[in-house]
Amino acid sequence: MEKITTKIAALPPGTPYFSLEFFPPKTPMGSSNLRARLDRMSHSLRPLFVTVTWGAGGSTADRSMELAELCQRELGLTTCLHLTCTNMKRDMVDRALEDANALGVRNILALRGDPPRSDYKDGNGNGDGGAEGEFEWAVDLVRYIRKGYGDYFCIGVAAYPEGHADESHPEGQSLEHDLPYLVEKVGAGADFIMTQLFFDIDAYDRFEQRLRDHESGLFKTLPIIPGMMPIQSYQMIKRTTKLSHAKMPSKIMERLDVVKGDDEMVKKVGVDIVSEIVTHIKNSPSPQPRGFHFYTLNLEKAVSFILERTKLIPCSPTDIECAITEEPLPLPLPLQTVSINGPHTNDSRHRRTRRQSSVGSDPHNRIIITAPRTSNPSYEATGLEAGVPAEPVNTRANTLAISEGEGSLGREATWDDFPNGRWGDARSPAYGEIDGYGVSLHMSINQAIKLWGYPTSRDDITDLFFRHIEGSLSAIPWNEEGLNEETNTIKSQLLKLNQKGWWTVASQPAVNGVRSTDQVFGWGPRNGFVFQKAFVELFIPSSDWKILRQKLSEENISSMVSWYASNAAGDYLSSDTSSSSSSSSNSGNGSTNAVTWGAFPGKEIITPTIIEEVSFRAWAEEAFGIWGEWGRVYGPGEKGQVSRGLIEGIKSDVWLVNIIHHGYVEKEGLWSMLLD
Repeated sequence: MEKITTKIAALPPGTPYFSLEFFPPKTPMGSSNLRARLDRMSHSLRPLFVTVTWGAGGSTADRSMELAELCQRELGLTTCLHLTCTNMKRDMVDRALEDANALGVRNILALRGDPPRSDYKDGNGNGDGGAEGEFEWAVDLVRYIRKGYGDYFCIGVAAYPEGHADESHPEGQSLEHDLPYLVEKVGAGADFIMTQLFFDIDAYDRFEQRLRDHESGLFKTLPIIPGMMPIQSYQMIKRTTKLSHAKMPSKIMERLDVVKGDDEMVKKVGVDIVSEIVTHIKNSPSPQPRGFHFYTLNLEKAVSFILERTKLIPCSPTDIECAITEEPLPLPLPLQTVSINGPHTNDSRHRRTRRQSSVGSDPHNRIIITAPRTSNPSYEATGLEAGVPAEPVNTRANTLAISEGEGSLGREATWDDFPNGRWGDARSPAYGEIDGYGVSLHMSINQAIKLWGYPTSRDDITDLFFRHIEGSLSAIPWNEEGLNEETNTIKSQLLKLNQKGWWTVASQPAVNGVRSTDQVFGWGPRNGFVFQKAFVELFIPSSDWKILRQKLSEENISSMVSWYASNAAGDYLSSDTSSSSSSSSNSGNGSTNAVTWGAFPGKEIITPTIIEEVSFRAWAEEAFGIWGEWGRVYGPGEKGQVSRGLIEGIKSDVWLVNIIHHGYVEKEGLWSMLLD
């Protein structure tokens, strides 16, 4: 397969291109659904290449390789494998490069990854160091690849238009501070640059101009590919920009604030915003063809609209819709075109290009009957059907329409278009956190110690959770943000639970038919009503869990609650008798609990938040992995060893329990039951 730089060089002058990023889904069902989505997107969008992410510390190594193999070998897509080097053993880096070589993957995006911990681990969580310090920076990985493989691999590196932020305050970001490191990476053998996401177009313009004019001359003609993040939801983009320290200009934020309660409108406005940024950059002069990298989050609808709007989708002469052979016949019946965000600016998908067969002769000649319905549609057609021109089902235009959610096939293909992180449907390729990079604290060691200190007892841990609920601590390992307005309505109940040593990581209050425009609980289109069941998810000591489990099994309580529980060893328990309690089973045959839903005019009931076995078990594995990441913050000194031992001991003892109270009309039902 070709190198990325070779494909870019082969483009006609002035021809733009784009690439798409995917991450390995967290569940088997998500992986299966991503396969169909990738097939569809590769056919309808035709990216120049795709990239596959690599989890922190190699946590997704096997799944990343499987996804890279699918893209490269089965779908024939030029594939670029992300590879992080910190918190990984040298032999794991070697194995990744050897596997990529064997698969024919000739493109690597060399990344640093999370700041180095006190030890490394492999994909199974094993390992205790080895070659520590060898891969401290991305430039170390670039040099290592060049030394071992020469110019076999095309190597990309990351850049940050607004400066890279390793510390908690973005004021410390500086492009000028970053430049020597970027010069070093390119000087060591990097072939192209791919940027972090951004929304400040002025900052990007300054960044690119600074590189092109750099005194070293290294960046004069080097491909610089800006990273684009489609806006999938209001909360998601706020969290993404916070974690990446990407500035959100006030004018853009104002446009999103106006529609923040309606996910559909947020996505439409988001398509407008990103399309405007792409168009600006696309129309700016460049010594290389203009390229764009899209962080898809394993979703297809928004990116498809953006690509079509900005005319980035390449058109091949072999396409039926691109090969004009004769004037089209007038249509005997008007066909309505579905349009979102205004008229389509790329009319290639709607242009008739050759004389069409009728439905009556597709896929073979059929008998035209006078009856209003056919008894055998394979061999009969009504008179009305015989007059409708037929289109090949698998044209690029039709496939693109499906990716954009048009028609019944489109609705089926984009059913998960409004993801809700770990509270979404585990069948979705986008299920889980926003980036798919695996278990991570999303901060440096110094930040973690500054926030959480050196805990020496369970009371110290309780104090951290308590202060986070109270609002005096900005983050805990499982939550980088404070409480939202909705959760503040149950703050007193959460504080009481945490005082008991039951550490809460997620919760919501009961809501019964509040208007969708409510300032605290409202969401979705206007004139609707929203509902919520109260739930809480917490870490609880094993001794307390035995007592609570008995209480939840009492006859007067069991009919009103559902619960799921797991520990670090992988043991799983549930109130659902139809579900397997085996630690090795993850069949997902248990019940599904909708805990948030809304009724809106002209729409089916919308259920954005669900809790069920597959998603809970996937999250539980990650939640206990975060305990491990926290423990690894602490070094080999006596002080660090005490904190690390405490955290490891707690991890092996506690259970993660999620409890749902079905009485959504009972505001205090869940909390009274737990606190009595």
